[in-house]
Amino acid sequence: MNERSVSRRRAIALAGVGVAGIAGAAAVGGALARGAARDEGGSAVEGAIAFTGAHQAGIVTPAQDRLHFVAFDVITKDRERLVRMLKDWTAAAARMTAGRDAGEIGAVNGMPEAPPDDTGEALGLPPSGLTLTVGFGPTLFRDAGGRDRFGIAAKRPAALADLPHFPGDVLDAALSGGDLCVQACANDPQVAVHAVRNLARIGMGVVSVRWSQLGFGRTSSTSRTQATPRNLFGFKDGTANLKAEEADLIEEHVWARPGDGPEWMTGGSYLVTRKIRMIIETWDRSPLSEQEAIVGRHKGTGAPLGKADEFEEPDVPSLPETSHVRLVHPDSNNGARMLRRGYNYVDGSDGLGRLDAGLFFMAYQRDPRKQFVPVQLNMSRRDDMNEYLKPVSLGLFACPPGVSGPDDYWGKTLFA
Repeated sequence: MNERSVSRRRAIALAGVGVAGIAGAAAVGGALARGAARDEGGSAVEGAIAFTGAHQAGIVTPAQDRLHFVAFDVITKDRERLVRMLKDWTAAAARMTAGRDAGEIGAVNGMPEAPPDDTGEALGLPPSGLTLTVGFGPTLFRDAGGRDRFGIAAKRPAALADLPHFPGDVLDAALSGGDLCVQACANDPQVAVHAVRNLARIGMGVVSVRWSQLGFGRTSSTSRTQATPRNLFGFKDGTANLKAEEADLIEEHVWARPGDGPEWMTGGSYLVTRKIRMIIETWDRSPLSEQEAIVGRHKGTGAPLGKADEFEEPDVPSLPETSHVRLVHPDSNNGARMLRRGYNYVDGSDGLGRLDAGLFFMAYQRDPRKQFVPVQLNMSRRDDMNEYLKPVSLGLFACPPGVSGPDDYWGKTLFA
């Protein structure tokens, strides 16, 4: 029986539950197989990125140009509904990262009387390097009232400890936290938005959007094949970032290892997000020499002060004591390093004639207590750049390992 011969009752039933009833071994397996075939012939910009693997895609994957990040609150108290949604999300993600519709019926092949199980705005577009990465926030384990809604409080990793208050933070609670997060990265903004939109549609009644952020123009490189981009201050950003090719460093600093915490997080990573508004109008009136002293790099070449090449190792003791590069360098933080995947953002204006623009910071690491927290404390207390920054949001998520195959789904070992 082909898709057009599905009965009206069957089509309406499928549409009413998103992809519930079609997620499962057949749906996930079919999407994965088709995704692998699509990946063989795709280019780096337009092709598909493998969905399955030991680690989730979208972490060490070469950073794409566009981002749609969303944090969700779980609004159901039913553990089984949450697990069913995660299975449905996994099936839909496998399909969409392969360049297909979110559901088996699709945007245009269903009965006219029933809502489609894909929203349709990505019809005709290639996979565009789409990756979808999911994470679990501290409040999924115990909510703000201390309740263990889903019987998983004992499985909360110690590394998922609440982050401290950092000097200079002006956090908006409505733009912070979240029970779940989804990071959609792609080389076409419409593909990323389509993916998030469909996951939100599938999760209706189980989750609701808490906050979201669009990003453009990656602010770091995660592969040696990529040129170093520039942030909205005009400086090259992420020169010293960890690269996917540095396998030993990635293993040491990014992936949770056996014994680090609960077994369900082995092979996963911890994500910290921060929305940092840049006071660009003030920055733009600062002399070039002052800008370079604050950053610790030459604006044109990206080289450390006193050096000629971007990738030369900085002479840390010779840099200004309150320069950004000196304060965040591993030598100043007991060797702590992170894998950054940030993006620029412009969210219109603030009503006072200034752009509401800045950096959506994202960093993956093995343990935020030993990596992000000490580096951020060092920076927030002493960095001259703080005069031009206003952090307004903060998020922390445990991103489990990758999906292994048709019988697996995001969070399976957590909810087992």
